[in-house]
Amino acid sequence: MTETPEEYKDIAPYDDAEFKSQMAQLISEPGFEHAIRYVMPDVDFNALRDSLMRLDNKEDFQKLVMMNILLLLEKKTTAGVSDSGIENFNPNHASLFITNHRDIVLDASFLGLAMIRRGLQAQEIALGDNLLIYEWIEKLVRLNKGIIVKRNLRLTKALEAARQLSGYIHHCIMQKNKSVWIAQREGRAKDSNDVTQDAVLKMLALAGEAPDALHRLMELNIIPTSISYEYDPNDYLKAKEFLSRRRDPAFKKCQRDDLLSMETGILKYKGRVHFSIRRPVNQELESLVAITDKNEVIRKVCEIIDREIHLGYRIYPVNYIAFDAVNATDRFAGEYSAADVEEFNRYLDGQLDKVDLPDITEEERAFMRRAILGMYANPLRNQLTAKGEAVKPES
Repeated sequence: MTETPEEYKDIAPYDDAEFKSQMAQLISEPGFEHAIRYVMPDVDFNALRDSLMRLDNKEDFQKLVMMNILLLLEKKTTAGVSDSGIENFNPNHASLFITNHRDIVLDASFLGLAMIRRGLQAQEIALGDNLLIYEWIEKLVRLNKGIIVKRNLRLTKALEAARQLSGYIHHCIMQKNKSVWIAQREGRAKDSNDVTQDAVLKMLALAGEAPDALHRLMELNIIPTSISYEYDPNDYLKAKEFLSRRRDPAFKKCQRDDLLSMETGILKYKGRVHFSIRRPVNQELESLVAITDKNEVIRKVCEIIDREIHLGYRIYPVNYIAFDAVNATDRFAGEYSAADVEEFNRYLDGQLDKVDLPDITEEERAFMRRAILGMYANPLRNQLTAKGEAVKPES
């Protein structure tokens, strides 16, 4: 395998030549052992450590170790992970999967699981360094095909980091012929209103061989992909954050909050999970060649990606229930039963009971309930818009 060019060494996944030494450092970290025992309390850690030390490359690590962990999480925390549209991906032509962002860890991991199940290689994963709270987490991420996205930098450094990241993603797809996953936005869409940030596409267009932004994006063979979780185990934490910010506009999350979100997303129940892999968008992008204004090009590409993601949502009964509740209508009453509504209301009450802020008033609880309902309604609202169907404004 070709060694990673020096200019990308600090953000790229570890080369296989350094795999064993980095793995040895990882398994000696007490934090790693603690995390493994927490996620898999029945594990024989000594046996796992011996197995890890016998590995010498990222592919085997993913297929022999990480896949089994993901299968365990699928069994324990979901009602099944399904996918559609895999025929839209040509394994001989690397692609950039751009997805909506629901779960910090599992969005990209479950997509990789879908690939490995079909005998394909999992994609490399772009992950913000704000989540790499401990050194051992960064090691684990880079051993697992993680690409480090540098965040919270001063302007000059931020531009340098964006050029470096863009260059590496282009290198991955065009030179290595390895696919990459990136979220459509920095951070999760807390209200589930999935919109591609133009900053992400502007970053991707910084590098490449083509003379203009549009064709640099086309070099990446972008495949929009929709992720649909029936239940978001972090919904109450997002509602808590909304209320905290309502109480204090200067509220900021701390590292402990990010760790809790990661832990909750990984370990708590998600119901059904579906990935819809859409067609590559290059043919649609060709229609933009006459546009000379770069910002307009980026805006149009964002719209194309958003439309594909919205059309690809798997809509569950909870989404129909939430949409009707938010809009005070029975438009989709045929998509759910009275028992479904009762079960969802019990679920909402249980999630709201978990919010541990002091002195929550009835009005504040109602505010959080509306926020969670909005999270579940928005995928359907966006899909209706993408289909050109009327959407009653939210009240």
